[in-house]
Amino acid sequence: MADSIVIFGASGDLTSRKLIPALFQLFVKGRLPEGSRIIGVSRSAFEHEQWRDSLRETTAQYAADAFDNEKWAAFSENVFYQRGDITIPDDFISLGKFLDSIELDESGSPCAECGRVYYLSTMPQLYETAIQNLGDAGLSNDSNGFRRVIIEKPFGTDLTTAQALNQSIHSSFREDQIYRIDHYLGKETVQNIFALRFANSIFEPVWNRNYVDHVQITVAEEVVIGRRAGYYDTSGILRDMFQNHLLQLMMITAMEPPASYDAALVRDEKVKVLHGVRKMTGGDFASDTVRGQYEGYLDEEGVPVGSSTETFATLKLYCDNWRWQGVPFYLRSGKGMSCRTTQIVIQFKQVPYILFDDMPKAPIGNRLVIQVQPAEGIQMHFETKVPDSEMRTRTSTLDFSFQGTSGGRSLPDAYQRLLLDALNGDASLFARSDEVELAWGIIDPIIAAWKSPAAPALHQYQTGLWGPEEASEWMQQQHREWFDVCPVLR
Repeated sequence: MADSIVIFGASGDLTSRKLIPALFQLFVKGRLPEGSRIIGVSRSAFEHEQWRDSLRETTAQYAADAFDNEKWAAFSENVFYQRGDITIPDDFISLGKFLDSIELDESGSPCAECGRVYYLSTMPQLYETAIQNLGDAGLSNDSNGFRRVIIEKPFGTDLTTAQALNQSIHSSFREDQIYRIDHYLGKETVQNIFALRFANSIFEPVWNRNYVDHVQITVAEEVVIGRRAGYYDTSGILRDMFQNHLLQLMMITAMEPPASYDAALVRDEKVKVLHGVRKMTGGDFASDTVRGQYEGYLDEEGVPVGSSTETFATLKLYCDNWRWQGVPFYLRSGKGMSCRTTQIVIQFKQVPYILFDDMPKAPIGNRLVIQVQPAEGIQMHFETKVPDSEMRTRTSTLDFSFQGTSGGRSLPDAYQRLLLDALNGDASLFARSDEVELAWGIIDPIIAAWKSPAAPALHQYQTGLWGPEEASEWMQQQHREWFDVCPVLR
């Protein structure tokens, strides 16, 4: 069945850089349902052909490996443009009429069961208005085919605004029609955590407090904020990275196996992890967190004088359940770091007894490194004997690279998987309303504590390093070390 994908904010960067290239590559692979229509909506004045020509240039740039003139010509036949303003209700009435005019079956009659996906690629401040107008225009009614809405993060700026947004959305769409997108969850390596854990008998028995010493989840960025001060200084690292990306990675790492790979059951297990996260109180905000700001942040264009906004943070969280009781999860993210890398480190405990008394130092525990980006893959660290020596050991590695198994092709962009899942009605990799609210319930108290008179010190750090020295000292005080290694796979 040919469905429609309606992109609000069609003249924006996300549409040309990510969404259209992803849809085009799905078309080239034969995965986009045949005859699927793509309709761009924004205030800019475009004719259909003008918008197609504009998208052709950007798609050739961002989907270069897959781009072909003949394939683009076939794809663009079903690309349309409808001028519209999200704040004007009548424009949604006009949009509905336009959709009805192009959603025709093979006989040329109105399609009785054509589905629609509405993608809100707009400013977050317009989400509620867009959804309200979709509902008022009858465009959320799914009696003649599915109606789904995709919402980009941020999902609110705190628990109160997230609850208000959810309430507003639910006035027009049911929860099963809502797809809150976090592109991290579309990455091949993140999805592979499910296979790694639940399709292998060697990992699941040791994936618990009996064998795991701690877990590190790091999202490091080389870049500084540049010209994003208007957004970033009111957001900070906790809102920008922790409430969504890092907690999502923690949930997938820590969750229990669902009874089946069903969207509702997968999300149920993820939500249970958040229910188990121990809330910080009292002195926890000082003892279990480190905050920092890179040197030169105050000189960035648009940053207020004396701003105390964090560009680096690390949190120590505990998940109080049977599997993870007592195992710390260290979540870390920062701007201006040593390199760009996203990785999950499962640090196993040391062996209970060192057999060789005269070893120069005790071997470290085994380590499993899941590299989410770049060069997605997995590395296992284990001890082996140093050749031609007395009984001394060294750390050796086993590497698995996704790139090496993809036949030389680039791995698909996360938006390909997520857009296809939304079309197919698979919400496994999308956030649910209770999940969003529970995540804010964890982060909000930390933000409040960091803004209070008793806030822990804001440490300065040089760009190009791994954050403040105090973060490393804090880890050493717990007899642990950060895995400060730029991408282990290349």
